[in-house]
Amino acid sequence: MIQLLAFYLFAIVVLASGALTILSRNPVHSVLWLILAFFNAAGLMVIVGAEFIAMLLVIVYVGAVAVLFLFVVMMLNIDFAELRAGVMRYAAVGLALAVALAAEIIIAVGAYSAGGLQLGRRIAPVDPAVPNIEAVGELLYTRYLFVFEAAGLVLLVAMIGAIVLTHRERSGVRPQNISRQINRRSKDATRNMNPPVGQGVEL
Repeated sequence: MIQLLAFYLFAIVVLASGALTILSRNPVHSVLWLILAFFNAAGLMVIVGAEFIAMLLVIVYVGAVAVLFLFVVMMLNIDFAELRAGVMRYAAVGLALAVALAAEIIIAVGAYSAGGLQLGRRIAPVDPAVPNIEAVGELLYTRYLFVFEAAGLVLLVAMIGAIVLTHRERSGVRPQNISRQINRRSKDATRNMNPPVGQGVEL
């Protein structure tokens, strides 16, 4: 009974958070709703026994991807007035994408009703007695090692792209000179002094 109640609770919160992620006018609020959706999706994964995927959702998506989205959104100078003005310009494209996604959902529900494919048995047969995390780790570092490394490379490129997007030259702000900082002499460095009361500072 508790599993059923937890499932409905997590599922309802995931759906509500996903809807608010799309409907929120503020991009920062959208990212925060997305983080909530990730947490509750991790709860669903725990209920079905996929604890490894639940940890991935929390560590990778919440701890890295969602925080990266929030970092980029807050660092970029977003003009909200211009953002609202451009909504009607792309309304047709957005409607077409919504219809396409709705059609995909209907097809997926029909395929699930017809009977799911046993992909775990056909592609990656594992011993049912092996724990979930151990089985996934064995497959990642043996059969799917190159795909796993390629996924890491894609995440690295995404991280570099975020750094490039947020890095810009600002007027009146001197850029950091790393070589000058490394080559400075110790006597030229600033020192924190704590002089006694009534005495001056030694220069």
